[in-house]
Amino acid sequence: MKASDLFVAQLEEEGVEYMFGLPGEENLDLLESLRTSRIKLIVTRHEQAAAFMAATYGRLTGKPGVCFSTLGPGATNLVTGVAQAQLIGAPLISISGQKALTDNWQARFQLVNAVRMMEPLCKKAVSITDPGMIPTVIRNAFKHAEADRPGAIHIELPEDIAEEETEATVQRRSEIKIPYPDPESVKRAAAMINEAKNPLIIVSSGANRKAITEELENFVGQTGIYLVHTQMGKGIVPDDCSYSLFATGIHARDYVNCGIDGADLIITIGYDIVEYPPYLWNSTLDKQIINIDFVESVPDRYFNPTLEVIGDIASSIRELATSIPEKRKFPIFEHTRYFIEEKINTAARKSYPPLPQAVVQSVRKVMGREDIITLDNGIYKLWFARLYKTYAPNTVLLDNALATMGAGLPSGITAKLLFPDHRVLVICGDGGFMMNCQEIETAIRYGIPIVVLVLNDNGFGFIKWKQKNMHFEDFGLDYGNPDFSLFARSFGAVGIRVKEDDDLAEVLEKAFALNKVAVIECPIDYSINYETFSIELGKLTCEF
Repeated sequence: MKASDLFVAQLEEEGVEYMFGLPGEENLDLLESLRTSRIKLIVTRHEQAAAFMAATYGRLTGKPGVCFSTLGPGATNLVTGVAQAQLIGAPLISISGQKALTDNWQARFQLVNAVRMMEPLCKKAVSITDPGMIPTVIRNAFKHAEADRPGAIHIELPEDIAEEETEATVQRRSEIKIPYPDPESVKRAAAMINEAKNPLIIVSSGANRKAITEELENFVGQTGIYLVHTQMGKGIVPDDCSYSLFATGIHARDYVNCGIDGADLIITIGYDIVEYPPYLWNSTLDKQIINIDFVESVPDRYFNPTLEVIGDIASSIRELATSIPEKRKFPIFEHTRYFIEEKINTAARKSYPPLPQAVVQSVRKVMGREDIITLDNGIYKLWFARLYKTYAPNTVLLDNALATMGAGLPSGITAKLLFPDHRVLVICGDGGFMMNCQEIETAIRYGIPIVVLVLNDNGFGFIKWKQKNMHFEDFGLDYGNPDFSLFARSFGAVGIRVKEDDDLAEVLEKAFALNKVAVIECPIDYSINYETFSIELGKLTCEF
């Protein structure tokens, strides 16, 4: 069998549905093998977007997303998406081509050591130096990418290896069952919770799985224990559950800290310190901590758990519930929920351009419980994290780990590809949109009818707020933009500009009704950023 055919056959055995990438001459053998495969090829306009798409696939399915590139500049363009997958805990396999290992007549042309480049960014990086290695390398890659905490694996396939013949055969995939938690640890955790005056759960992206959602919602209903979602954990328990304290927002003291400050025991579930720094909830080191996760935690000065319950999280929660005898009331958290919900429900004042709060409210109005928003990175992400009520897991896709710009549009394309019957709204700033706006053509070419909302302030709004907060002069953060509606039309997409008399919710409804790729440009007034994040939160007092 030709090595590239074996490579693709092993990918099929691993259950790969899509490959996202941009081919080059060094992986034409791989491309030819894909031509007759049942794997669907999604050719992007930039390798970075392909990696973001694969990371989103991994996040939404729990199975590794696969992206590929040629050598040299193609491989270097994958880097940001690979790093994102690693930090957000999304299983991903990235594949790059390489010059021939023997008889490389092109010398050092386009030659970079992609394996050494990728090693610090992912779980493992390997080059295939013999076609007989292919089944084992790919089997190990998928196994390690999926293993908790999930992450990225990089494989390099040199062009002369890809075209060789081999007698190696496909390795069959095996299923691995996650072990149950230690009963003694569960017993000790229950005792700590029963003894605590105000236990509080912080639930994070590592728990964003359907089985955990069901068990956790039952747990809080049975025990009365409240929970806070991190940004990447939004929706694990629906926000209309009376025990949800909604989500964390800015990396500073925020509304939710009114509850966190009163907790004497924090129960972290699926938590990783990359996502929401433990300093923000344990700065005085006075909290007892129970960590419930699939794997042991990485210690930090502010996150050194008193007890860890390690094993299948859903099983841990279910077993823990049986050892907590009665439902309790926690007035401090009840008041915190009322306080935050009042903030969320306060109608934003009408203005043009609209304020961020008004944009959040308009989006929430048109999106169903199971519909998906994907957020790029900018100050609007904080507004959505804090104010957008979320009712199902993985319906708010944002990156609060690498927090890279440019990921929102590729992420939305993948979400719509996987969930064609759901509304998918991409929300970008003008800066983030321009980083991967070329993927509008990809969405059109594959018939993926996403709606993109571009919030335009003609500048880097988040950094402008931070610059002002540090009392620096306004400098270096403004720029010009195209007419985004005309830009969209040049691709063949629908282009819409929100005008002064328009209702944003109505504009969004009309865009979704078209069932086409649509880009909506909406100006936004960020003057409220300093007033809210610097002044209001700087003076925040909790009167309960």
